[in-house]
This record gives sequence, C-alpha cells and structure tokens, in this order.
Amino acid sequence: MLNTNPKECPAHLLEQARQYPAVATVVINPVNRVSLASARLAQDEGLITPILVGNEARIREEAAAMNWDLSGVRLVDATDEADAARLGVTLVSQGEADAIMKGHVHTDTLLRAVLNRAAGLRTDSRLSHVFHMTVPGSCKALCITDAVINVQPGVLDKLHIARNAIELLHALGCDEPKVALLSGTEEVSKSMPSSQDAAELVKLAAMGALPGAVVEGPLAFDNAVSREAAEIKGISGKVPGEADILLVPNLESGNFLFKQMVYFMGATAAGLVLGARVPIILTSRADPPEARLASCALASIVHHNRQTTVTPARASA
Repeated sequence: MLNTNPKECPAHLLEQARQYPAVATVVINPVNRVSLASARLAQDEGLITPILVGNEARIREEAAAMNWDLSGVRLVDATDEADAARLGVTLVSQGEADAIMKGHVHTDTLLRAVLNRAAGLRTDSRLSHVFHMTVPGSCKALCITDAVINVQPGVLDKLHIARNAIELLHALGCDEPKVALLSGTEEVSKSMPSSQDAAELVKLAAMGALPGAVVEGPLAFDNAVSREAAEIKGISGKVPGEADILLVPNLESGNFLFKQMVYFMGATAAGLVLGARVPIILTSRADPPEARLASCALASIVHHNRQTTVTPARASA
C-alpha cells in the first residue's frame, strides 16, 4: 500500500524561488550528514547562502566525508545545540541572515531561542507550521496547518494559524486562498468542539479578521476536497472541493493527514514555521531531499515577498 514512486520537488516552486537572490540562512547545528546535505543542496540550487552554526570540528569532518569544500562558507563555532540556536538567532537579529534552517537540533530548543524576547524575532503573531503538499505530476498544492507546533489550539490560536497560512498562499501568488476549517461534521455541535471553533472563526472572518481569503466551515474532510461529495450532501459555498488550506482541529489530525499523503500518495511535504520575523525551515530526519529543497524554496519566496509587500494592519481578534 505504501507509495514507492520517486519523490518530486515541485518545479513551479523552484522556478519562482530562482527569480530571487539566494537568502542568507543560518543552519542551526548541522553536525550530521543529513542536515549538511540539505544545506549543500539548497546552496547548489541557488536558494540559500548558508551560515553553518555548530561544532566547527564536527561540521568540517562531516563535510569532508561528503566532499563538500567549505572554503567559501561561513562557519560559526558553538558548544552544543542550545548554543548553536542562540548564536544563529543572534545573527538573524543582527541582520546578518534572513532565514533559519533547522539542522540537528530539537525543535523545542530552536523555537525557544526564536521566542526569546531578547532576540527580537517575535511578532504579534503566534508561531505556526504550514505543510505545502504536492503530488508528483501536479501543480495543485494543498496546505495543511498546524501539524507540528500547536497541539490543541483554541479559536484565537487558530486565527493566527490561518493568518500565517494565508500569508504563505499570498506569497505564492494566490490572491484569495480558500480556507477549509476542518471538523468531523458540517454541523455545529456541542459534542464536537472543533465545529464550534470553526463557526466562531467564520464569524471573525466575516468581521474582517482574515482578509484576503475565503473562509468556510465546519467542513468534513471529504467535503473540503471533493466537490462531488459536497454536492451529494447539499453543501454549498466557494470552498468545498476547492480548498487551498486545510486548517485542522489539532496537531494529531494534521500529523496523520500529511503523513498519509506522503506515504500513500508519494506527496512532497515542504514545511515552514511562520509567525516570526523570518521564515524558519523545519525539516525532519525522515524527509527526502526533495522536501528539504522545496522547504528552502518556500522560505525564499516568503522572505522576498515580505520585502516587496506592505503587510496590512491585522484586524483585532
């Protein structure tokens, strides 16, 4: 049942990202082969200019084993992963880099450094993660959020999660993304809190809290992705069958969903953390090179879009 077809980095993402200069990117604690290979691949594709922050001796040893000449690459020595996270975030806060890439470091260690108020990378938004999902041979993308950071988000959290995902779609050229607020039902039910959250978010969107998007819900998964299923059930609207963003009820449901697409459909899951002053490329040891490269392309697109776009004031929740 597992899909074993070759993975594919979406050509349209690379094409869009290659329009821009390489982004100076701190790679946090790249002391193993996987994280170093990811940084090298993104550099070779012209997406990032890596700054490697970690134990310099180990980085040089691993780079030599993979025949990567580091003579033109900046290295910053660090004692451990926490020190690497602190130093890398400091480089960003000082304006020496415009993106962060997770290397061999625990996610909570990295995000703790990012959220440190002294670092100056926090914004008025909550951090959230977006998976940009594509399948080989198709240009259609489906974004899933949040399957990594926010475990059991409330309505206000989901408002921030939606805003971050909408920003990503705007950067990719989708002027009015369609957001499906997922639940296990299309009816608002006290026994299913996610349906109540969805109804509240729809009200907030109608009040202007989520500009530049069409937001509908609650929607069950089948109605969000299948127009036919929605029509059979008599569900109308602009989002059913046309969703660009699936806002999931909680981390577990999003985690299951994106992994099903990866392992059953051969999807490429490009992942970013948004809500900080710079995009954060968050990759896993299990990610193939194609997903890592796509994540770097997304970060480049988001960064350069922020340089050319004046972000409108966000409506109060």
